Amino acid sequence: MAALSAWFWSERFWLPHNVTWADLSEQAPGVEYPKPAHLFTALPLALGLFGVRILFERFIASACARSLHIQAGVGRRAQPNAVLEKVFTSITKNPDTRRLDGLSKQLDWDVRKVQRWFRHRRNQDKPSTHTKFCESMWRFTFYLGIFIYGMQFLWQSPWMWDTRHCWYGYPYQPLTSRMYYFYVTQLAFYWSLMFSQFIDIKRKDFLVMFIHHLATVGLISFSYANNMVRVGSLVMAVHDASDFLLEAAKMANYAKYQRVCDSIFIVFSLVFFVTRLIIYPIWVLNSTMFESWDIVGPFPSWWVFNSLLLVLQVLHIIWCYLIARIAVKAIAHGKVSNDVRSDIESSSEEEADSNGTNGHCNAINSTITSARDTRES
Repeated sequence: MAALSAWFWSERFWLPHNVTWADLSEQAPGVEYPKPAHLFTALPLALGLFGVRILFERFIASACARSLHIQAGVGRRAQPNAVLEKVFTSITKNPDTRRLDGLSKQLDWDVRKVQRWFRHRRNQDKPSTHTKFCESMWRFTFYLGIFIYGMQFLWQSPWMWDTRHCWYGYPYQPLTSRMYYFYVTQLAFYWSLMFSQFIDIKRKDFLVMFIHHLATVGLISFSYANNMVRVGSLVMAVHDASDFLLEAAKMANYAKYQRVCDSIFIVFSLVFFVTRLIIYPIWVLNSTMFESWDIVGPFPSWWVFNSLLLVLQVLHIIWCYLIARIAVKAIAHGKVSNDVRSDIESSSEEEADSNGTNGHCNAINSTITSARDTRES
């Protein structure tokens, strides 16, 4: 284990040439540098955030949902039937035509009645609009709060206005208390998302989202361990700018304020395009790839860090394409088709069958959910 730890924390990988961990531990009075051990603070904080979320959704978000006439509970329930229940729980939740015909003959039911039973039964396991509203309101509150907090101290930071300050004196850059709280809180929140994903709304891309959360935790921890927190704070600020807008649009959609949802969607799309396709590559990538090369020079973890940032930019392009395609369809047809990354955002399949699509927000709900979680730091 000692050999493995020595290999993993090799100074030749993590730090620039001629810099050692001992150099960073020799601090002047009142000066603190990031230490990997600080990251363990995020774990108990994540459990605390999870508890706060439960209380918030139960007492605050739930009250807001009721005030907007979003009632808890599920829609029409399937009538009790032992035969169909056994098929549903043991064989399939969505039977094919052959099995439907067999069940129809066995029960002496019309095929459409059997289909309707399975549709109602599937809907029983889906979260209500009330539950989804509460989840979105919690995320909206956190994203908005952390964005405001981050912008308050970044506005007074020199690297906000001149990104070369991200690299002057690197890695001997003191860690301020506000930067520490910003980083640890962000990391704790994404740890809490990993915990809560097992009880949240289950989506078809559960595994992909779990990997996204895991990658985010790893990337935040990576930038903290080698003291790239200044540029990391800029990356998080870029992503925070659009995250809370997505959740606001989803809440408006759940509350059936379609015009509000559409308006927020327009703002969200503009902010997403500007921050991910303009500010991020010109402001952040230019600094991490070129300014750092001139001031600090490359080293192994530098290559890894920039490779991950470039992968993130590729994801930005893909997500922006998906948003643009939705927007073009909305403008051309006045409505949008089902999203390519489908989940169970619609309140019920029966409602979707009868009403079709429900404006811009219904289509973007699941597409951009993955975008909010790939926050690289």
